[in-house]
Amino acid sequence: MSLDPVDYAVISQGIIAGAREMGAKLIRSAYSTIVREAQDASAALLDRDGNVIAQAELIPMQLGPMKMTFVPCAETHPVDTLVPGDFYITNDPFNGGQHLPDVFIFTPIFFEGEVIGFGASVAHHLDLGGGAPGLNADASDIYQEGLRIPPSCYNLDRDWNGGTFERLVATNIRVPALTIGDFNAQFAANAIGGMRVTELAAKFGKDDVLAAMAELMDYSERRTRAAIAEVPDGLYEAEDAVDDNGLTSDPLPVKVQVRIKGDQVSITFDGSSPQVARNLNCPFSSTISAALSCVKSVLTSADIPFNEGVKRPFTISAPYGSLLNPKPPAPVRARMLPAYRVFNAVMKALAQAVPEKVIACGFDTTTVFAISHLSDEGYRVYVEVFGGGYGASVHQDGSDALDSPLSNCSNTPVEALDMEYDYFRVVDYGLRPDSGG
Repeated sequence: MSLDPVDYAVISQGIIAGAREMGAKLIRSAYSTIVREAQDASAALLDRDGNVIAQAELIPMQLGPMKMTFVPCAETHPVDTLVPGDFYITNDPFNGGQHLPDVFIFTPIFFEGEVIGFGASVAHHLDLGGGAPGLNADASDIYQEGLRIPPSCYNLDRDWNGGTFERLVATNIRVPALTIGDFNAQFAANAIGGMRVTELAAKFGKDDVLAAMAELMDYSERRTRAAIAEVPDGLYEAEDAVDDNGLTSDPLPVKVQVRIKGDQVSITFDGSSPQVARNLNCPFSSTISAALSCVKSVLTSADIPFNEGVKRPFTISAPYGSLLNPKPPAPVRARMLPAYRVFNAVMKALAQAVPEKVIACGFDTTTVFAISHLSDEGYRVYVEVFGGGYGASVHQDGSDALDSPLSNCSNTPVEALDMEYDYFRVVDYGLRPDSGG
């Protein structure tokens, strides 16, 4: 490393701190309870090529393949053509996105007229249109699930802040004030991340900041490869299943093959179920997130920064047209359910190699509770996700009533619900005895 070690430590930790500040800014600035209270959002800092350098410790599911989300945006509008105020945006599940409520925004960071990185954020938006408020459980294709934003480039001054794109979004959703407010929280989070990176560049110089970004990824890669190398080489196979597709009683298998050789891992999902005409399909980016999150948590230590370097030793594939890599126009709103099965299947496979490092299966599903109310003043929408805990390990008991390690959301406090909604009231909140968590 040519960079001074002390300067590297200060710059790299400054970048990590900037990503964490972005996450805090996003949540504190949000309007809806799903972001402000449940914290269903994430933030990261990227280099100019879309590589994740640092991320806030929020929702693992949302950030795993962020470069995969970024690249189609950059292909529509090359980075070198961006000007201040431009931003990339997408939620397209078939172009690197996940499900439609998760909207990704990438804001370029300019220093001395040059793009040196991006502030990136993703938030689960309360309503983006579709056949039902908050969640259309009966959708049979993506068009019934809401507004689909292809990888695009817009400008804050021209297209947002009362511009054409903001008005288009607001016109197609049920709770525009909350949703536009959450979009603005994402812009604010990206802005604070950009500010922190430019402060570092002004103090240490652009070249040293870029060198620190590259070294931080290389450091995570070295640590990850060293951890993988300690695992016995071999082919480890396992299977899990979604109970059914809601139309028949036939299970939907999720099969995984984990191949470890030296310091590299190949994960394939050959033999998994074909895609279905229900919202249980898992976009490939979500499949990657679930698999990476499992392997990272099992094989490596928590002090290894999660960035693009962690991903370099891994190759992940799933058959096109399958439950785990669907083709349009498959509905994907409940993609967390098959993603949990991916997490579990990979966990079962790794248990054959490192049984002392895995956890047992847990609740491993998404229980979404949505209540909407339509009056003369318009729609009001409440969406909550309830977790049922996750499994034990050889070292400790499992956890009750928490969201899955993939999701990591909180429940909205009852006090916040009482302040926000007057068309229902929570009379009791607690664990049901002998319910299994």
